Amino acid sequence: MYKKIMVPVDLAHVDKLALALDTAANLSKLYNAHVTYVGVTSSAPGPLGHNPAEYEKKLTDFIATQASAHGIQADGKSVVSHDPAVDLDEALINAAEEIGSDLIVMATHIPNVADHFWPSNGGRLATHTNASVFLVRG
Repeated sequence: MYKKIMVPVDLAHVDKLALALDTAANLSKLYNAHVTYVGVTSSAPGPLGHNPAEYEKKLTDFIATQASAHGIQADGKSVVSHDPAVDLDEALINAAEEIGSDLIVMATHIPNVADHFWPSNGGRLATHTNASVFLVRG
């Protein structure tokens, strides 16, 4: 059914992604689908690296850990953005198209008042890509 699963990851908050990561891995096994983890970073120095190459190394290590722990085929895509907070949706939309994802599995939060005024990342992906979007709370 699904062949290419994209999983957006925020390496600064991996501890909050466990349920989404497990869900993606389980779906990967169920459908024998390839997983691509996508991380969006800035070119400016930050806590996850002094430059995009350092960030990409951390993403690569994260992917290797996930693939080994879950026994799945996985790779990654690092996207460099001028301002990830502003460009996140567009970066993920472009990544989904480049990868050819037919399913996006991503963590989400419990809706709050602000969500009535600003669309969620998952909602934006669902309306601007051809992929199905599976939002995982928790």
